[in-house]
Amino acid sequence: MQAEFPDIRDSQQDLADLQRAVSLLEAPTLTARMAAVVGTPLEFAVRKLPAGVTRRINGASEAALSKAASAALWSLEKTPGKAASTKLHKLAAAASGAVGGAFGFAALFVELPLSTTIMMRAVADVARSEGFDLDDFATKQACLEVFALGGNSEQDDASETGYYLARGFTAEVMRHLSAELAGGAARSGSGLLLGLGPKEAAKWLARIVEKVAARFGIVVTEKFAAQAVPVVGAVAGASLNAMFTDYYQDMARGHFIVRRLEQRYGLEHIRAQYSLLAGKSA
Repeated sequence: MQAEFPDIRDSQQDLADLQRAVSLLEAPTLTARMAAVVGTPLEFAVRKLPAGVTRRINGASEAALSKAASAALWSLEKTPGKAASTKLHKLAAAASGAVGGAFGFAALFVELPLSTTIMMRAVADVARSEGFDLDDFATKQACLEVFALGGNSEQDDASETGYYLARGFTAEVMRHLSAELAGGAARSGSGLLLGLGPKEAAKWLARIVEKVAARFGIVVTEKFAAQAVPVVGAVAGASLNAMFTDYYQDMARGHFIVRRLEQRYGLEHIRAQYSLLAGKSA
């Protein structure tokens, strides 16, 4: 029950951290930022893409997330609290984006897995710096959740972009899978399933990847459409990839601050304080 937790308002530092998280998570969306760089509405650019391209990009996005979640991502040193190397990941992503920008659609399926893995590593790096254990299955899930997150802008539909609503995507997956996996796992107070075997964990992650990719694929399609604008080339490809990495690093920082504070003060209390700080009703 909530009475078991202290009140975050008794800690100026933690309340300031939550305010920082709100500022990051409720910032303008990646779509809005890309449109500002390209100078054209991305909805128009996406509509001009050839038929079938969007479907192929969505499939590539899911494959890229799956590869990033199960391969090189977890080679990071497991030292919770270590400072994140934000600039290094941004430079690496920019370099891979320059290739995609220079060679167009053909290069996308080579560049996307690489850039997504770089961004996933950047997200995990932030998680580690906030004190999370990268060997923990819940941390891996939370890293994937970042790619379903977005900030608000005046043009956005709040039902699609609210932080806790976006987290509901993976919560829905958990609700559906919990019945299947409950026989071999224990549910923790935060709603996560613990003690999963390798097969169950793989199934769980695959389902989360599928759900998250539905949102991630949208912004990847918009990025490709932006690069397809005649005035855009390798330079814009590099800039957009750096923007992607910077954006998801910000989302990760806010996300893992919130999760850290939820562990300390309880999910419902932090959600209520988040809503107040964001100017929303709890």
